[in-house]
Parts: sequence; C-alpha cells; structure tokens
Amino acid sequence: MRKYQDMVFSTSARLVRNDAQAEDIAQEVFIKAYEHFEMLSTSPSAGGWLKTVATNLSINHLQRYRKRWKFFSEFGGGSGSEGDDQPAVEFAAPDTFFEAIDSDERRAIVEEALAKLPDHQRIPLVLYHFEDVPYDEIARRLGVSLAKVKTDILRARAALAKILSHGQSLEALAS
Repeated sequence: MRKYQDMVFSTSARLVRNDAQAEDIAQEVFIKAYEHFEMLSTSPSAGGWLKTVATNLSINHLQRYRKRWKFFSEFGGGSGSEGDDQPAVEFAAPDTFFEAIDSDERRAIVEEALAKLPDHQRIPLVLYHFEDVPYDEIARRLGVSLAKVKTDILRARAALAKILSHGQSLEALAS
C-alpha cells in the first residue's frame, strides 16, 4: 500500500479534482486490493492493476454526478460570436517555458493548471496523456462519442496552453 498510495491518490485526484473524494476513492482501491491480495502479492503488474482500478472508480464516481457537469460539456454555449472565428491558441515555447523550474514546481504548475479545466475537458485529457488510455476506450468509459472525446482533448490542450502561457499558475506559485 505504501509503495502505491501516492500513485493511486494522484490518479484519482487528477480525475475527480477533489482531494477528499480522491482519498475516498483511494481507500476503495486499497479495499479492493485487499480483497484480491493473493493474486496481487505475487503479481508483477500490481501497480498497473491498482492504477486501472483507481481510474475506473474515479470515472464511476464522476458518472454518478454526470448530470451536474453534462450541461457544461455541451458545445456552442456562451455567446454566439465564439466559434470557428476564434484565432488559434498560441502555445508556449516548449524548450523555454519550464527551463528555470525544477520538476516538483513543474508538476505543481501543471496540476494547478489541470484543476482549472472543466471536467469534460480535464478527464479525457488526463486519461489520454497521464493514463495512456486510447480515445475509443475513453469514449466507451465516459459514454460519449469518439468525436466528442477528440474535441474535448483538443480544446483541453488549447485551454491548458492558454492557462500556462498567461502565467496564471506561475503567479500563484510565486506568491
């Protein structure tokens, strides 16, 4: 448990964006691990199993509250002037953006920026980039179309780049 507790918690926290809920989910993960202890104690893939269970329990938790955030995932909301006329988001230069920042600060900045994304963007982005879940599996798990997953990930990347390029996360760390 001690070996994997940080990984299980961070997997859940990235998805549910609530530390208290992530702690509850992590607790459930380790209860399930205890129930499967005989299999896991000798398995070289115990970490992967725990990560998968943490991901699945987090998604299940979010789907219980799906009606709450489904409204925000609909496209075309807000003013009618936003749409295809929007200019492309300019990304921060990858070689220089994190140059003067150590890995712990970098991780904190990214985590803070991820927390600013709406659920419908953050969840598929985290599943795809941090959990290596393929697009079609994300669509299946979230119960949405493949096109929606791809669009949400694309928009999440743009929003994340915008947050990072404007230094919103950096300002919080500097203070």
